[in-house]
Amino acid sequence: MTMENSITRDNAFELLKKYNKESFHIQHALTVEGVMKWFANELGYGEDEEFWGIVGLLHDIDFEQYPDKHCIMAPEILREAGAGEDIIHAVCSHGYKLTVDIEPVRQMEKVLYAVDELTGLIGACTLMRPSKSVQDMELKSVKKKYKTANFAAGCSREVIKNGAEMLGWELDALIQKTILAMRSCEAYIQDEMKKI
Repeated sequence: MTMENSITRDNAFELLKKYNKESFHIQHALTVEGVMKWFANELGYGEDEEFWGIVGLLHDIDFEQYPDKHCIMAPEILREAGAGEDIIHAVCSHGYKLTVDIEPVRQMEKVLYAVDELTGLIGACTLMRPSKSVQDMELKSVKKKYKTANFAAGCSREVIKNGAEMLGWELDALIQKTILAMRSCEAYIQDEMKKI
């Protein structure tokens, strides 16, 4: 079933920048957008690639301004901007059992739930590399840091593990696919961040 985009990508990006001023948050949103688009194609949802991307772009829309009400303020912000209920449910579902009781139901929502924290962990691993790039990142490097609790401590290992289980994937497969997804959009994100 093709999802209908109720908000354009350009409008979604402007909305993101309205509520997020820190470059870290904008870069994270662009990363999750790119990763979601990669997964849409990888998993056979290519016709919904833009929809998956918009959900990824907007998933933390309320986090910077309302960190204590993450995924709680999002519906109001998104409705006001003209986003449809499909986008709102998907965005809010990544806060399942953390701040809201909205369960990820569709494959796309489960992917978002699984990759959100994981992209942060892989991003932190990338910064430790001489290349500062995900292009030469290896699964074993991420696994080693994953097991080090105080490394990128803000990236919940429990959420990543639960996300893999929700998808019915081995943790290694989720990490490997997410590395590939991040490679696919790294150059684009670097270019976009130079414009901000």
